[in-house]
Amino acid sequence: MSRGNKSKNLGSGRRIHPAWFAAAITWITLVASAGYRSAPSVLIVPLEDAFGWSRSQISLAVSINILLYGLTAPFAAALMERFTVRRVVMTALATVSAGAFLTIFMTKPWHLVLLWGVVVGVGTGSMALVFAATITNRWFIERRGLVVGALTAAAATGQLIFLPALSTLAMDHGWKSVSLTIGACAALVIPLIWWGLNEKPEDIGHKPYGASHDWVVPVRLQGNAARNAINALRQGSKKRDFWLLFGTFFICGLSTNGLIGTHFIPAAHDHGMGEVVAASLLALIGVFDVVGTIASGYLTDRIDARKLLFAYYAFRGISLMILPSILFSTVHRSTLVFVIFYGLDWVATVPPTITLCRAVLGPKSGTVVYGWVFTGHQIGASVAALGAAVLRVKFGDYAASFYIAGTLCVVASIAVLFIARTKSYDEIKNL
Repeated sequence: MSRGNKSKNLGSGRRIHPAWFAAAITWITLVASAGYRSAPSVLIVPLEDAFGWSRSQISLAVSINILLYGLTAPFAAALMERFTVRRVVMTALATVSAGAFLTIFMTKPWHLVLLWGVVVGVGTGSMALVFAATITNRWFIERRGLVVGALTAAAATGQLIFLPALSTLAMDHGWKSVSLTIGACAALVIPLIWWGLNEKPEDIGHKPYGASHDWVVPVRLQGNAARNAINALRQGSKKRDFWLLFGTFFICGLSTNGLIGTHFIPAAHDHGMGEVVAASLLALIGVFDVVGTIASGYLTDRIDARKLLFAYYAFRGISLMILPSILFSTVHRSTLVFVIFYGLDWVATVPPTITLCRAVLGPKSGTVVYGWVFTGHQIGASVAALGAAVLRVKFGDYAASFYIAGTLCVVASIAVLFIARTKSYDEIKNL
């Protein structure tokens, strides 16, 4: 449904509710954005071979990209509330496209840091998971957890699509072909956002999906977007629960995007595994990530979010501690078991974390607060992206990084049980 399609009826009627169209367009956009997020792990070895740059130099650009991806998120969330989702996302896509195209001209490590680290990092951060959270909170009352899970899984779906393809492109046609492909994909999504994405249900005469008959339009954040983002941080930072969410999501980012997402292919390569095979395994993680994240969204609508997070983090910690002993030059059964179970757990943490963010500061500021919590996620990912490379140079492998990340995940599994202890499951669910 286009933005100009109006309805005189505020009810959902018997037709497909437009909330599902908004979710579908968001899903497509997030699938495409996964290509930009997948590229760093694919390009590490090709850039080493092409320029002779060290892994630490390349990982610095990846680390900055991941950090800015997170730091941009809360301001992007505030901008979406203050202006429009459409304008913010279209600008972000144009920024990513420009940054990716310009990398084909780079000759120095600082060019990579500037273009892939800063430009692409800011662009991708502006349409990060806060985009999914904003659309979900505006368009859905019922099925909110399920939709968040499905939109979060879009990144895994994109990973599944892009990782083997980008790895093959890099091997057969060089790293520049990867940059050109990413730039083109970003540019092609812009018309879809312009034509098809409606901002809010009330703009087209509808209520959110599952809204009651007495639903009223919520008060949106007004005023300066940057000030709103800072105010949300100031308000949240006074609460212990905010820091528990921030800290545990820091560990989440450290143990997923930063470590496995960035270094799984090089780690497998260190054990003699081919890059395309390793990329296919990472993409396979994405297959099970889709299943696990959607299932997590479904469970978040029915089970206490704190109990879910306890199980997710504990399971992830054990998996990471086992990983160094099951990486081989070929794919073994134990490696596939890790891929399956780690994939199911990859971003299953997102739906219950968004639910708890709403519980901490309420629905009005919940999305912006999640933006700041997501910043913690990306700071953790940034630390792991650079830190794992440094530890690999020092010790010759990634084992220490996997053990450290696994231990921290176990700590996180205990910490989440103390979030919003004064609120019952029903109170959290109905916010």
